Amino acid sequence: MRKSVDIKSLIINIITFVILMIALFLAYKFYQKNNLNGFILSEANLKKSHFQRDDETKYSDISSYKITSNEFNDAMFSKEIEVEKNTPYKVTCMVKTKGIIAEEASSGIGAQISITDTTERSVAVSGDNDWQKLELIFNSKNRTTVDIGFRLGGVNGLAKGEAWFSDFKIEQGQSDDDNEWNMACFIFENTNVNINNNQINIQTTSTDITDIKDTINRFEKACNELSEGKMTAKCDIYQIQDPITFLSYDEEFGYFVSPEDIENQIKNIINQNNYDHIFAVVRLGNEEHENDIEIKDWIGLGSMDYYGIGFSNIRLPNSSRSYIYKYSTTVNQFPEEVFLHEFLHSLERTAGEYGYQIPALHDYENYGYENEYLIGQKKWYKDYMNKAIYSSGEYIGLPGEVYALKPAKQSNFTYAFTLDEYNEPQNIIEEIKGIFINLWRNVKIIIE
Repeated sequence: MRKSVDIKSLIINIITFVILMIALFLAYKFYQKNNLNGFILSEANLKKSHFQRDDETKYSDISSYKITSNEFNDAMFSKEIEVEKNTPYKVTCMVKTKGIIAEEASSGIGAQISITDTTERSVAVSGDNDWQKLELIFNSKNRTTVDIGFRLGGVNGLAKGEAWFSDFKIEQGQSDDDNEWNMACFIFENTNVNINNNQINIQTTSTDITDIKDTINRFEKACNELSEGKMTAKCDIYQIQDPITFLSYDEEFGYFVSPEDIENQIKNIINQNNYDHIFAVVRLGNEEHENDIEIKDWIGLGSMDYYGIGFSNIRLPNSSRSYIYKYSTTVNQFPEEVFLHEFLHSLERTAGEYGYQIPALHDYENYGYENEYLIGQKKWYKDYMNKAIYSSGEYIGLPGEVYALKPAKQSNFTYAFTLDEYNEPQNIIEEIKGIFINLWRNVKIIIE
């Protein structure tokens, strides 16, 4: 009788053990599918997207991170990373996409890497694509932490579809502290856009191109002379025949050319070089099409950026008789002013991002300067660039350090080293440890 009881107990123990193992296996598979390794989830429209680990669609041995948005949304998983100030960083990952559609036409919407609460981002991928590499290069500037997100959507709008992210990597590079600025100047020879169902075709003339090239040469010299040797500028000029077919619009400025509007025409050139600033020279009107494209009193727009590189839009005047970009001893002795002004807007923005307190570039009259005949605001720019504006018993303006605060680029990563922020658990012990770390992080978030 005792033997019978022992066998019964043994069977019960075996069944219990099997059930326990199955439960543990299912729990582990659930954990694998839902373990996002410390990433924080966020959505523009809550509970409209689904986040998970995918062990079937993956680039390498580790499970990929998948975002599914069946409705238009801006969804991401992100992690705050500690960084050193004024240091270049490069974040890369592999991405695969399926059926990604942007709610609005923009090259900035899709699967991408971005820094939350900023416009800093990688290329955005849409449509159906097999695994490809995404890359975000940025400078930490005055920050000690950055929140890096892997995103389906974007600052510019919402998207839907499926995106898989894998093999995250972050590298720290070396700062380039010289004051030599390499710039790209794109002269677009054709504008072919549809405005209010009106097809407008405008060509840049050979005289325009000659004037602009002369003005760029003067701009290069002005940067060195007006900064009193604190910086140099070298501009590579590219004439682009592929027409501009889309324009951005703003209530304050009207129509203008944003980096997204011409990305297809310039991206290969930018990717093959290490430029610190970009000028896009365009013609949006002439005597024949004087008022067809709404422009609200601007000849240059700055403070934009193309993947972290300063971007300025330079507009050619509608009138062929204008001397805006023509040197003349009796009419205009400072034709490079628009180029310099818009470049200084980028330096103004950079100085602010690094925490410097400087006067606004447009406030020259508040400090007793004038827009003078023949030379415009040349005296103001010189004092602005040399921190020589006297105000309230001190000298203010751009700090000398700003001329070495150039955007991060590929050349900064020749001797880079990899951080361990995105390391995946390598065994069950590390995974269990990760569970408790993630639980503690979530508790801290709830408490805070």
